Amino acid sequence: MGRGKCADEDSGRNRLIKETITVHIKYHETEQIFSGDTNEVWISINRFFSEMIPALHTVKKALLTIDLENLIEDCKNVIAVAPEGPVLLLSKQKLTDSETLTLQLLATYIANKLGQAKDFLTKDELQTGLGKSAKITSTRLGELCREGSVTKTEEGNYRLTTLGIKRIQEDTLPEIKEKIQR
Repeated sequence: MGRGKCADEDSGRNRLIKETITVHIKYHETEQIFSGDTNEVWISINRFFSEMIPALHTVKKALLTIDLENLIEDCKNVIAVAPEGPVLLLSKQKLTDSETLTLQLLATYIANKLGQAKDFLTKDELQTGLGKSAKITSTRLGELCREGSVTKTEEGNYRLTTLGIKRIQEDTLPEIKEKIQR
């Protein structure tokens, strides 16, 4: 005896074949939407990841980025973000003028990333934090701008550059911590 197909079995297969899914993938600036039957979408997603992820890793190596979690860990016992705002935890007498200015700007950067404050300081705020004359503050800020660690905004305020943050994290913070332990 031959086996006949059940109507329910046949309609169930047709439903599976006709079903479509949509998958939306977003990774940083790269975005892709896949739509179709399950197998087609699965194959497309695998192709996307096999082609894009190596390319994204290559691009990521060329991009200068800041890992906020590591930066905060590196700043422990040097700067902090209090409810009142960013603060230096070290005595300014143990720091150079440039170190004091960059740490003030770094604390402001971190506070901003934590949602607490703006990402810049005015020249007057930096001068007050440094506790020196306007001339000394301007001279040190000019030096930091020329070396690419600090940038002056269109409004005349100052903020750290990504390169400046990286330099502070890799060079300045270890030097400051070593100097303080002596």
